Amino acid sequence: MDEEKRLISFPKEGLRSILEEKLLMAARQTVNMSSFQFSQIWEGWSKIASPCSWNGFFSFIHLIFITTILVHFLLKKIREKTERLKGLECRNSNGSTKVLDINYGFSYQATKASCLIVLASHILKITYLLLQFNQNDCMYQLLIISETLQLLSWALLSAVTIRFQHLKYTHIPTIIRAWWTCSFFQGIITLSFDIQAIIFQNSIGVQECADITVAICSTYLFATAIKLKTGITLVQNDVTEPLLSGSVEENLETKKESLYGNASFIQLVTFSWMSPLFAKGYKKPLERDDVPEIYVKDASEYVSSSFTSILNSVKEKQGLSTSAVYKAIFLFVRKKVMINACFAVAGACASYVGPSLIDQLVSFLGGERKNGLTRGYLLAIAFLSAKIVETITQRQWIFGARQLGMRVRGALISHIYRKGLRLSCRSKQNHTSGEIINYMSVDIQRITDVVWYANIVWMLPVQVSLAIFVLHQNLSMGAFASLAATLAIMALNIPLTRIQKRLQMKIMASKDARMKATSEVLKSMRILKLQAWDTQYLKKLEALRGVEYGWLCKSTRLTAFTSFIFWGSPAFISAITFGSCILMGIPLTAGRVLSALATFRMLQDPIFSLPDLLSVLAQGKVSGDRIASYLQEDEIDPNGVEVLAKDEPDYAVEITEGTFSWETESKVPTLESIQLKVFSGMKVAICGAVGSGKSSILSCILGEIPKLSGVVRVGGTKAYVPQSPWILSGNVRDNILFGRPYEREKYEKTIEACALRKDLELFANGDLTEIGERGINMSGGQKQRIQIARAVYQDADIYILDDPFSAVDAHTGSQLFKDCLMGILKEKTILYVTHQVEFLPYADLIIVMQDGRISQAGNFKELLQQNIGFEALVGAHSQALESILNAESSSRLSSMSSECNSESTSDQFQSINKQESQHDLSEDSTQKGRLTQEEEREKGAIGKTVYWAYMTAVKGGALIPVIVLAQLLFQSLQVASNYWIAWASPPTAAAKPVVGMGILFLVYTLLSFGSSLCVLARALLICMVGLHTSDKFFKNMLRCILRAPMLFFDSTPTGRILNRASNDQSVLDLEISGRLGWCAFAIIQIMATVGVMSQIAWPVFAIFVPVTLICFWYQRYYIPTARELARLSEIQRAPILHHFAESLTGAATIRAFDQEDRFSKSNLSRINSHSKPWFHNISAMEWLSFRLNLLSNFIFAFSLVLLISLPEGFINPSIAGLAVTYALNLNSQLATIIWNICNTENKMISVERILQYSRIPSEAPLEIEDSRPPNKWPENGTINIQNLEVRYAEHLPSVLRGVSCIVPGKKRVGVVGRTGSGKSTFIQALFRLVEARRGTIEIDSVDIFKIGLHDLRSRLSIIPQEPTLFEGTVRGNLDPLNEYSDDAIWKALDKCQLGDLIRRCEKKLDSSVVENGENWSVGQRQLFCLGRVLLKRSNILVLDEATASVDSATDGIIQETIRKEFRDCTVLTIAHRIHTVIDSDLILVLSQGRVLEYDTPSKLLEREDSAFSKLIKEYSLRSKGI
Repeated sequence: MDEEKRLISFPKEGLRSILEEKLLMAARQTVNMSSFQFSQIWEGWSKIASPCSWNGFFSFIHLIFITTILVHFLLKKIREKTERLKGLECRNSNGSTKVLDINYGFSYQATKASCLIVLASHILKITYLLLQFNQNDCMYQLLIISETLQLLSWALLSAVTIRFQHLKYTHIPTIIRAWWTCSFFQGIITLSFDIQAIIFQNSIGVQECADITVAICSTYLFATAIKLKTGITLVQNDVTEPLLSGSVEENLETKKESLYGNASFIQLVTFSWMSPLFAKGYKKPLERDDVPEIYVKDASEYVSSSFTSILNSVKEKQGLSTSAVYKAIFLFVRKKVMINACFAVAGACASYVGPSLIDQLVSFLGGERKNGLTRGYLLAIAFLSAKIVETITQRQWIFGARQLGMRVRGALISHIYRKGLRLSCRSKQNHTSGEIINYMSVDIQRITDVVWYANIVWMLPVQVSLAIFVLHQNLSMGAFASLAATLAIMALNIPLTRIQKRLQMKIMASKDARMKATSEVLKSMRILKLQAWDTQYLKKLEALRGVEYGWLCKSTRLTAFTSFIFWGSPAFISAITFGSCILMGIPLTAGRVLSALATFRMLQDPIFSLPDLLSVLAQGKVSGDRIASYLQEDEIDPNGVEVLAKDEPDYAVEITEGTFSWETESKVPTLESIQLKVFSGMKVAICGAVGSGKSSILSCILGEIPKLSGVVRVGGTKAYVPQSPWILSGNVRDNILFGRPYEREKYEKTIEACALRKDLELFANGDLTEIGERGINMSGGQKQRIQIARAVYQDADIYILDDPFSAVDAHTGSQLFKDCLMGILKEKTILYVTHQVEFLPYADLIIVMQDGRISQAGNFKELLQQNIGFEALVGAHSQALESILNAESSSRLSSMSSECNSESTSDQFQSINKQESQHDLSEDSTQKGRLTQEEEREKGAIGKTVYWAYMTAVKGGALIPVIVLAQLLFQSLQVASNYWIAWASPPTAAAKPVVGMGILFLVYTLLSFGSSLCVLARALLICMVGLHTSDKFFKNMLRCILRAPMLFFDSTPTGRILNRASNDQSVLDLEISGRLGWCAFAIIQIMATVGVMSQIAWPVFAIFVPVTLICFWYQRYYIPTARELARLSEIQRAPILHHFAESLTGAATIRAFDQEDRFSKSNLSRINSHSKPWFHNISAMEWLSFRLNLLSNFIFAFSLVLLISLPEGFINPSIAGLAVTYALNLNSQLATIIWNICNTENKMISVERILQYSRIPSEAPLEIEDSRPPNKWPENGTINIQNLEVRYAEHLPSVLRGVSCIVPGKKRVGVVGRTGSGKSTFIQALFRLVEARRGTIEIDSVDIFKIGLHDLRSRLSIIPQEPTLFEGTVRGNLDPLNEYSDDAIWKALDKCQLGDLIRRCEKKLDSSVVENGENWSVGQRQLFCLGRVLLKRSNILVLDEATASVDSATDGIIQETIRKEFRDCTVLTIAHRIHTVIDSDLILVLSQGRVLEYDTPSKLLEREDSAFSKLIKEYSLRSKGI
């Protein structure tokens, strides 16, 4: 007993005596065991290391650091002095830097303050030691030395830290980082000894206070050392000088004008760095220039470069495979993911503090108040602290995940783009432009979703483990029943996820097919309208949408079932758990039940997250595999062509034993046994029949066609002009400069040489006139000359021109050849494909292609003498020329002198009076020259009509009240079940229950099951109504787009339409209905929570009202900025897709000009333009959510304090506990309601954008019942045009001005005129692609403006200027409506010279046609178009440059076929080859949109001054030597 008394009096005994007693009596000690163990631990610690020995150790470390820094300083001074003696110039004199501004961030200021505080603490300690002489166990002299060294070291550290701002350090030097790290460990060890002293001595002194301060400051400095950055940011002009040893890149942190990049630590935590943007956005709608720059590490240039280096590193180790792409993405995101994971896990841990404390709170409210209210207030502080930590960490990991997703998106889009520029021809066929647009929009979004959901991987096990731990604390073995139920629900989700993955693959495949078809239809809209096929292709797109809709229906039904599992899981788990507890005899008190209910509600997150996670992983895996497969596709072989310096070889182009094939597996190569040597300065002409391999031989020089064998060498730079003009959206000047700097003199010479001067004078805004998408508002000849000018301006060594004269008229072609090829490019090497025989005599070398081989090579005279095929081409041309000469003779012009030079006649022809055009061009040139307008963007709040249109789209909105009723029933039954179990459970284990456990459990189970059924009904209704609404919106938009006039397609980039059909439609399919539903559900949910809380503590309602008003004020303040940011983000996405589509089309040209880097940078710039509003939009969302969560926490804290302060017995503790259970979710519920309202408004922008394209003004009706033409109309084919005036848009000048003429029935009329004179517009007006501003057109006395468009277009036939083929088969391209038999198709193919070629194909009429018909030559595509009209056999036929891309021999056969097959038809022929119109019955000459001449060829040729005579003269003079 004496020993026990001595042990009980332990606090009064000295430390040393008690320790001795404990060591002697360890075996008998039975009380105060924890105190003994604690003392034993500290005694062991004192044996390991005493404070004195640690002081000595750290003194030695400080001495090393001081010596090191002093030596470093001395060496630096010696080096500087040596450099001065050697006369070296200082670094600044080399112009390396010019720092404009320095920004000292919060981090740097805090670092300085910490160093100075530590210094002050050591001054205090050494002063105290001097005053308290030898008041310590350690040697006094050792303590003085130790503190003196530390004082010196921290004085030195403080000085160095302050010098950071003068030296402009942005990174912390290694020696300083090591110093701070050691100081941190010293502070922690010293603090541990101080804690021991404080515990045993029950007092705290000056030294202990100083040590605590030092430990805190050292901890901050240690964190700064890990971060590496000083917090100093430099704004540079050109280059900022190196500040420490090492390169600029290592020591300089470049700053952009970024709110996020300049934010302090507190601003980052609270997102208050967004406040300036909100202030601006609240005052006025934000414009693009108002949005700040993104942080430099979020910029596309940085992320793209980082990902490239990582991917290249992985490729070097394991090659490029799907796993390699995944590994590169992992390495790219891992650092940021780890930081996000820390926040996510911390937030998950904090979220379970509340449920674990509810039992204690209920016990406290039930009367356990031994310490008064202190324990209650401590519980309230614990609740509140956990909620604040949860708020901060949750906001940070969500923001960090979205930020990382943006980085991944930028990196992948840039790589997809760069891959597209390098794709081989075969790879392009595997991945059409529609598919790649889906990669960029849908697939990348799904991969970024995986980045966001990755945090659930870390949170899931933590959440489940904490939940089971809390349950085990309260329900003992019943927790394992909860675990089993939780695992069972999670296991149920696995097969559901597998099904979802399969459905996602089907959805993506069907979406790809729809987008591919949509893209093709949009590109080919002109031909669809001309042929009256638009309705047929509308049905095709609707059928593809129907397939997609079917898979979406299955997916949404599965989603509804998953939602049922989510909302029903707490009821299921609680029923299993409570039932198990009843069976095992575990008492269910109110506190335990409420704690368990709160935990079950917390378990909803991991249960719901698992299927979501698995679903997102499944979708991400599918999308990742698709992108990885794309990135592995074959590229253009960079080594296929050996590029040498210009002066290195004596030749410009050499091909030795070359064999090439577009299809590498094909047994018959495209080109075989090619031998070619072209010396510098030579002009090489390439000719041959259609499909003989002319364009392919140019492609092998460019490296575009796969090389099977042989060697290709090119000496010097290249410029390329493709056969089909490739024009970028933008103005004329940008297309010509093509990335080169503007040099006025050189530019003017180029304009003159390419015969563009007159065109530019006629353009409303000169060379700054905007070109529509694909050059849609330019004539074919203008587009061709612009791209020739582009090549000329590049000043390359070798020019590769693919049929450059096919789209221009005769005199323009002559001028181009003379002034361009033989003029400004006379010293250059030129290889040109041509069908114009008149240009061949001037070539140094002529190559004749036949069946993929060079059949003949030599100059013009040599080839004529060989007499083995070349003369056939020349003969066909001679016959054409003879027909012209005969026409001249018959018109008594055969004696016309040939002394007139072609230049003067050309000038005379071009000097036609502009008449009234000057008046038209005097309007605002900026607007008149602009065809493509800025994308339509609404401003202000989303209109109520948008919401109303969406909600009433299905059954007038009748199902919405049913959905709301289902949610109300669910919420009521859920509250009732929780209220029942809280009320019926006894407050303590000893108390008698109100009802039997069996009845309690039965009623609770029934109520829970009823609420789950309501959820299932609600989920099914929302999914199906939302999808049906989405489909209705899509079909309305699609029909409006396909019925839009051609002006809409001319002025609207395809990317804008595809963006709506892809991204916006996906939002409608999958998100909008759920978002709108959640707005209503969140309101109902929070009303239930406040109702439960107010029932117990009515003042909660009083505080809830003003806080809610504050929340709504925040929402009103937030919405204007967020809404405009969301709109800007959506608008800025389209240019990325549009630029990519353009680049993919012109990839060969971009590669030929070596412009891949410039176009890649342009793509990165567009990514940044999209990322800026997107990043600030998600930041704005976090800004709002953080503030709403804090307000919710305030309500929660108020409620807790109120409950704790109420007198004991004033309230039922069980019901009070229920209120706290609900209050735990108050912050998330209040944030959810505001966040959903805001997010829904942002998402409703997609509805708004789709509605914009559902209100496009339509073309005239397809059919007008009261005005149907006769079935055989037109019989005669007489066309009467009176006073026709046409313009493309109201703000553009008229293209046709007062055109009047009559085309007699069954006559052939040739329409000629200079390029840009209005010939093609004349044809468009005839087909009503452009509606006349005034005037009439009558065909057989029927006014075409009064009949339906299909009635008109289906009765006319046309071979368009740009041949268009659709992906599919030969049969499908000739007869898309399935109206003709195979025999009729074969006959048409034979007549258009394609029959033999198709018969040689394995699949005959089912032979494939790839996207844009790229597996057929341009000439062959033109012949397919001829085949269409031969099948259709209308009485009026229009030929718009129908034979521009075929050789003279084939042209002659085609013309003969047309004469024979359409001898009883009216034929309008637009042609640049004079011989194709010379035998016409009438000639219509157009100039500047007016009829210049209209008469028979003979009468026009009789007049020497007629424009047609001059045109004939020039053509014959040009061909004179042949």
